[in-house]
Amino acid sequence: MSLFAAGRRGAGLLLHPSSLPSGQLGSDVYRWLDFLEQAGFSVWQMLPLGVPLGGLSPYQCASAFAVNPALFPDATQSTRTTAGFDLWYEAQRHWVDDYALFMVAKQQQGGACWVEWPQPLRLREASALIRFRQAHASVIQAIVEQQYRVYLQWQTIRGYATERGISLFGDMPIFVAHDSADVWAHPERFLLDERGMPTLVAGVPPDYFSITGQRWGNPHYNWAVMEAEGFRWWCERLHYHFEWFDLVRVDHFRGLAASWMIPAENETAINGYWQSVPGDALLQILQQEMGEIPLVAEDLGMITPDVTALRKKYHLPGMAVLQFAFDAHVDNPHKPENVGQDIVYYTGTHDNDTTLGWFTALPADIQHQVMQQLGIADAGQVCDAMQEAVLASAAALAMLPLQDVLRLGSEARLNTPGTVAGNWTWRLQWDAIDSALASDLLADLNKYGRT
Repeated sequence: MSLFAAGRRGAGLLLHPSSLPSGQLGSDVYRWLDFLEQAGFSVWQMLPLGVPLGGLSPYQCASAFAVNPALFPDATQSTRTTAGFDLWYEAQRHWVDDYALFMVAKQQQGGACWVEWPQPLRLREASALIRFRQAHASVIQAIVEQQYRVYLQWQTIRGYATERGISLFGDMPIFVAHDSADVWAHPERFLLDERGMPTLVAGVPPDYFSITGQRWGNPHYNWAVMEAEGFRWWCERLHYHFEWFDLVRVDHFRGLAASWMIPAENETAINGYWQSVPGDALLQILQQEMGEIPLVAEDLGMITPDVTALRKKYHLPGMAVLQFAFDAHVDNPHKPENVGQDIVYYTGTHDNDTTLGWFTALPADIQHQVMQQLGIADAGQVCDAMQEAVLASAAALAMLPLQDVLRLGSEARLNTPGTVAGNWTWRLQWDAIDSALASDLLADLNKYGRT
């Protein structure tokens, strides 16, 4: 049964694997899945599982395909590959060989970006690649086999979740990092100059939250090349994601309708421009290959009618966040009364402060407005009321960050956009969740007909 079938009322928790007590997908993950089952949830959502380039952010990774072995406690152990390795390798060699080669070369070059490598490697001259593979064959092979081992470990986790009626909800950044195996291996798929540097980079224009916009720095796609290839890279990327997840969120979905193009020499996003991209053609290809596309469109921010039309054309659910609901605009799409069935509804996301931290930081007059809209008189009831509003809504899927369920403050915030220090480090403590909490949550879900 689809998570968004007519009449379906699902519920889930948002917790990245690095926020488990050990920070890894060892025994902790099975205890976590047991808790989800006891509490009545049918969905576990997480952030991207990729290999962070530097720091801990899962949104700037070395590959659009590879999974971070640091999340798996046994990934570094050398084990004999099974008979299934050959089948997996044949299906994944289109990316895994380049990824392994990229990681070894990057290590050999002291971590330097690929544009700074010696020219033969930077330009992927055939003879240079042959020599490099021969010189580092065992290390390259070990990285390939490591990716297979984490895949196998995840399939065990996925099977355990499926047995308990829990769907796994992943996350896919729409753009990739410049210093990644994908860009190095196929520079023709990106807008780069003769040195390999981006000519135009991604971001979003100035808005209410930032007078200079956001300059992310990711290279833009060469959509003409992508389309001429039949969007092969995109299809391969999505197919591999669906070997890991039942549902995938496309971060910055509006970038499949039009992208904000920032000249690379600009230090801010102010002087960019919108350019249409063939997202409709891409989604059409995916639909032809897969039928129903189990994607969620992250359509937060300044969304134009063409973005909503694209989402609805392919029957993709969008997102709403209750923390964004408290203004005087009756048509605000984040207000509970405006949330429809084709929405995944959150109290907050990984980029928001926790609900308690957010409310505590509001000016007194805005706190009063929030309480009025929630219909409560006691500030201590805000977290409960926010959770109930999301669960009571018409949304097909209600998602609660675990920090909100635990009523934690700003000390538990996972990420503050535009900053580097202190992000991605919060971890759950097992004594914070127990059978009593599971029973309370199960009662809440039953009250609103959610599973």
